[in-house]
Amino acid sequence: MMYIYITSTVALIMSMIMMLLCSMISKSSKKDQEKLSPFECGFDPKSSARTPFSIQFFLIAILFLIFDIEIAIMLPVILTMNISMNWMWLITIMMFILILILGLYHEWNNGVLEWAK
Repeated sequence: MMYIYITSTVALIMSMIMMLLCSMISKSSKKDQEKLSPFECGFDPKSSARTPFSIQFFLIAILFLIFDIEIAIMLPVILTMNISMNWMWLITIMMFILILILGLYHEWNNGVLEWAK
């Protein structure tokens, strides 16, 4: 038991020493403005990299990602249902699709899918 305590203490001390050494070595003495600027394929950026973008576009992109992932989750279930026709699989996938449809209806009802207001 004492061997475990000694080993874990030595490992903890060694990791702390390594973290301290890495933080001391990696500190740069001078932060260059060129290094902090955004990078566009070797050219100077034509406009600010911090320009705002449309929230509607962001929400549509998030919805696309959610439904894309849900389809990727449903494909193996559909293939499994072909092999074994189990009623639990059918109920599970129907509940899953029902939750997706209710989420889409909620988004549509809140006006998230309206592009122009």
